[in-house]
Amino acid sequence: MIGEHSSKQYDNELEAIRSKVLLMGGIVETQFLDAMTCFRIGNAERADRVMREDDTVNQLEVQLDDQCSHLIVRRQPAANDLRTIMATIKVITDLERIGDEATKIARTAKQLHARGAVTVNHYEMVRGIANNTSDMLHDALDAFARNDGKQALQLIAQDAVIDHEFRSIMRNLITFMMEDPRTISAALDTLWVAKAIERIGDHAKNIAEYVIYVVEGKDIRHTKTVPLPEDEPEQAK
Repeated sequence: MIGEHSSKQYDNELEAIRSKVLLMGGIVETQFLDAMTCFRIGNAERADRVMREDDTVNQLEVQLDDQCSHLIVRRQPAANDLRTIMATIKVITDLERIGDEATKIARTAKQLHARGAVTVNHYEMVRGIANNTSDMLHDALDAFARNDGKQALQLIAQDAVIDHEFRSIMRNLITFMMEDPRTISAALDTLWVAKAIERIGDHAKNIAEYVIYVVEGKDIRHTKTVPLPEDEPEQAK
């Protein structure tokens, strides 16, 4: 009975941490969407709100790191439970960095519109990569919430698409700056935003890799080949 009670209490503590991580994920997801709205319409008040939310995200990171550390000390988890906690700590770090990137976008958007600079159709330039990255982040959080290794595996390939889009944007912006020096300031701002979006995609990919680590027990970071889910070879036969 004591062992069963202890196990249930541990599960409740772990679930409380996961719930707070998902709350943090929801905040940074909203930060990113609001930051892109700021970049599109130049709403200074919304940009300030995105930047203020970064303090909330930072506080959550500290709280969650502390909760995870205490859980490891008290429960001394092993095997999959330990992998889950270690992966959760890494997810927390990536979420905090996504919040930082969203803050950069909001700050850049505010400065761009305040200057009234010559634009290069700045929002349309990054709209595609922003939408793809937003979807990737949402799906990565969903995979984390459901421990869905299959969905996480599919997400990893999307990062290459986002990287390709960023390189295309960079080439276009360089062309704009060469053809019309008046666009240099706005083009550099747009490039800065595009890079922040690309970095958010990297962090979403990291989250997907941590989900696979928890579900499959395999660390696929920095590997060229991604293992297929166990049921896929059978389907191919």
